[in-house]
Amino acid sequence: MQQGHGEIIVGLDIGTTKICAVVGETAGDEINIIGVGSHPSIGLKKGVVVNIESTVDSIKKAVEEAELMAGCEISSVYAGIAGGHITGFNSHGIIAIKGEEITENDVARVIEAARAVAIPMDREVIHVLPQEYIVDDQSGIQNPVGMAGVRLEAKIHVVTGAVASAHNIVKCCNRAGLDVSDIVLESLASAESVLTREEKELGTALIDLGGGTSDLAVFVGNHIRHTFVLALGGHNLTNDISIGLRAPQAEAERIKKKYGTCIAHGIRNDDIIEIPDMAGRPPRKLPRQILGDILEPRAEEIFTLIKRELQRAGMENTITAGVVLTGGSALLEGAAEVAESIFNLPTRVGTPIGIKGLVDVVDNPMYATAVGLVLWGAKNQTGKKFRIRDNNIFNRILSRMRKWFKDAL
Repeated sequence: MQQGHGEIIVGLDIGTTKICAVVGETAGDEINIIGVGSHPSIGLKKGVVVNIESTVDSIKKAVEEAELMAGCEISSVYAGIAGGHITGFNSHGIIAIKGEEITENDVARVIEAARAVAIPMDREVIHVLPQEYIVDDQSGIQNPVGMAGVRLEAKIHVVTGAVASAHNIVKCCNRAGLDVSDIVLESLASAESVLTREEKELGTALIDLGGGTSDLAVFVGNHIRHTFVLALGGHNLTNDISIGLRAPQAEAERIKKKYGTCIAHGIRNDDIIEIPDMAGRPPRKLPRQILGDILEPRAEEIFTLIKRELQRAGMENTITAGVVLTGGSALLEGAAEVAESIFNLPTRVGTPIGIKGLVDVVDNPMYATAVGLVLWGAKNQTGKKFRIRDNNIFNRILSRMRKWFKDAL
């Protein structure tokens, strides 16, 4: 898509709480944000589509709002994916070099060798992310093309998700009249917009606190090292308030956004909040400290489970630059302080950086994923449409047999 002189790139964050479309226009090496659209998300639960019609309707409304602001027509998007079905693992491949120096073809072959692992039929490879190359035992190489050697190794990070979940995201976008240029793991997209190059180099854990999930991405040496999705998020905090204060979900969400705090101590005793009664009786007045008592244990639980995952993956001592929180729930008062006490590392709240245009509009952790999808699209444009692998086993075997016959003839 083009408007004026630049290429138009659209990021679509299909979240559990909201669906957000951000329109960016390339201007040389810069990205200008020219449109933003957001609409409450009704058809998702824990990052997974559970109602196609509601999701399509929300996507249409968010995209229409972004189109009006940007003054352009949106036809294709980079869509985010999250959910408890997402898994990431590291893999390793080795090949022999045939010629005198390493070519692009050799790099493609070694990545293919590294990703040649058995993946169940119901899984889809979403990302194959190179970490480093090794030429004849010389490690830490970022780009081996043109180097001399006899053996090339590649270390990669593979992210997979459920075929059905990826297929439903593409289907929702298609039914909203949009092509999907690519599906991107939401924590990777958020990292594009909130992490500095120094943080990625030194070692940083990015935690994207969404409505349905909390997504972890660990960067060391400017490359992704580990990904993890925890099926707990802002909705659990809202639910805790709803139960603790006996308030409707919508009211609990409003209370969380307006008065929510993750720290019980330090709140003045005369800090009072008003809770509407569910039975139509007069509203109740309660000390705000009660919100800290409700939210602090849940925030501690989320960060403790993520810390356990870091320990399990052997990554705890690699994140020397600390922790960066982003996503809508990172706006909660005291979230960074609780994370800092759990991880015992410097923690900050990340907002989109490295962009121009409507910077003040998207200067909020809740827009990190959508802006990151625009930046990801600008960096990784291929001109292709995302294709779900054929989940019809008969068709797959048939196409493989055709290829064998073609190669044999």
